[in-house]
Amino acid sequence: MNALVAKLKSNQFACELLTRCNFPPAGAPLNCAVSGGKDSMAMLLLACLNGCDVTAIHVDHSLRVGSDAEAQVVDQLAKLLGAKFISKTIKVEPGSNLEARAREARYSVLPRDIATGHTADDQAETVLINLLRGAGLQGLAGMQRGHAHPILGLRRSETEQLCAMFEIKCVVDPSNADPKFLRNRVRHELMPLIDQISQRDVAAILDRQAELFRDDAELLDELAKAIDPTDAKAVATAPLALARRAIRIWLTEIYPPDAATVERVLGVARGETTACEIGMNREVRRSQQRLQVISKSQN
Repeated sequence: MNALVAKLKSNQFACELLTRCNFPPAGAPLNCAVSGGKDSMAMLLLACLNGCDVTAIHVDHSLRVGSDAEAQVVDQLAKLLGAKFISKTIKVEPGSNLEARAREARYSVLPRDIATGHTADDQAETVLINLLRGAGLQGLAGMQRGHAHPILGLRRSETEQLCAMFEIKCVVDPSNADPKFLRNRVRHELMPLIDQISQRDVAAILDRQAELFRDDAELLDELAKAIDPTDAKAVATAPLALARRAIRIWLTEIYPPDAATVERVLGVARGETTACEIGMNREVRRSQQRLQVISKSQN
């Protein structure tokens, strides 16, 4: 057995954390996105403790001088754990919407079955950010527990403690303290403030709420799938919450629509107008009580 994995197995704290994770069975292949930060490095430790066939994948966004050296930090830990390692380099130009563009570029080079090191604290922040953006029930449900988010049941303080306990060298990303990013302000300003006001650990509450919202969202999705989204009459006469979901599920095959787009399509189904734009140079058009997505170039 690998020496570091053996130490993890004999550590009561690490083993207790593992009981609250959602890794695939021992021996199963697992691709892990590992930035070198404490959360993703803790995920790598726990995935190997669980006995998964782990491949650690590091993506260098080329945003900081010396960022290429961060891959070496991940590579070193992967070797200590007996895990495989892959390094990928992408080029993300500075500018507006940097977080979104970096995330899109990162996921474009990662496998679809990638596991990320999001924690319960990340979940709480995501719920608040989605609330501030006016998201519906699906947004308030946050991220789903499972193999894609295997350490979502852990707290950030616990991943930090695990890395400190085993003296794991981690990468510190200075952008995580930059107040120009919404998530950083939520993390460093909003969360401490609402903890102080409520005198409670709000992250734990939001994490539990997200689970409840997800259960409700999944039930509504199943009910909505019984509605044919191309049948204008069926959509127009369905309960509003289900009609909106049926349209959202349908259009998500093209790209996730915003609330305004869903409402415009509802208007077409009700006969308020014969067509509406949905973005991506496409529109939804009603003909003989059927809805169809067509390219605007076909008109």
